[in-house]
Amino acid sequence: MTRLSAFYADLKRQRGGDLVITLAIGVILCLVVIAVLYPLWFIVISSISDPNAVASGQVRLLPKMPTFEGYSRIFDEPRIWQGYRNTILYSVLGTALNMIVTIPAAFALSRAEFKARRLILFLFAFTMFFSGGLIPSYLLYSQLGLLNSMWVFILPGAVSVYNVIVARSFFETSIPSELFDAARIDGLSYFGFFFKVVLPLSSAILAVIGLYYFVGHWNDFMTGLVYITDDSKLPLQNILQQLLLVNQNTATTSIGVADAQRAADQMKFGIIIVSTVPLLVAYPFLQRYFDKGVMLGAVKG
Repeated sequence: MTRLSAFYADLKRQRGGDLVITLAIGVILCLVVIAVLYPLWFIVISSISDPNAVASGQVRLLPKMPTFEGYSRIFDEPRIWQGYRNTILYSVLGTALNMIVTIPAAFALSRAEFKARRLILFLFAFTMFFSGGLIPSYLLYSQLGLLNSMWVFILPGAVSVYNVIVARSFFETSIPSELFDAARIDGLSYFGFFFKVVLPLSSAILAVIGLYYFVGHWNDFMTGLVYITDDSKLPLQNILQQLLLVNQNTATTSIGVADAQRAADQMKFGIIIVSTVPLLVAYPFLQRYFDKGVMLGAVKG
């Protein structure tokens, strides 16, 4: 209420053209918010509405004839919980490894006294534009014994060059060199300076980079599709895709084709919600770090 009162007070102080511009910006931002949120809201209400109402276009703002049949069919599938378990395991372990590799590398590359940093950064950036391709990667993973293993989700993507560059820029612009001089006077080594000074001052960039990595692991679909043939090791995204394909095939071969297709469509909406809810729940707790972390990390490349 305090912020709302301050906003109204600020409007009253404005005159003429400034007030018109402020109101126009407010209207545009409201339209942008609606354009972003309405598709998500439509998916939510469609997932709990009667499939016939959704198919006929009756569902617009509120659910029609609510039913949870789609969610019931989803959660009756035991592989859903197996997929959740695998995805959480891969995401947590993968993000932990990503942070262990990325943050120290970014800190080392941010130090001016590290003479080889420009050459190493060039070699890192080179990999952003050129890669071996799918078949060489498959052969390499096969020789390393990563196929049909949880480590194929974790080890190959241990570091993202883009995230290294963002974190490096953050360290260069946000950690004054005077801090290191003071730490050296107090007897701290590079490791002591990194763990006792740099990390406590870098919560914003740690949260942003960590969320980037976690979302990447959570949404990873191609790894399971290409490198995993054991269903017990598939992540949630691949299991949801298989479940959706099975129901669509059932819809095209069953006697009640129309009804089965509508049920499959409702299940599709439910699958979208099931796969995105954990990220939507986690995002508000980290959102306050985004402006500071991303902007500070993008000031200088």
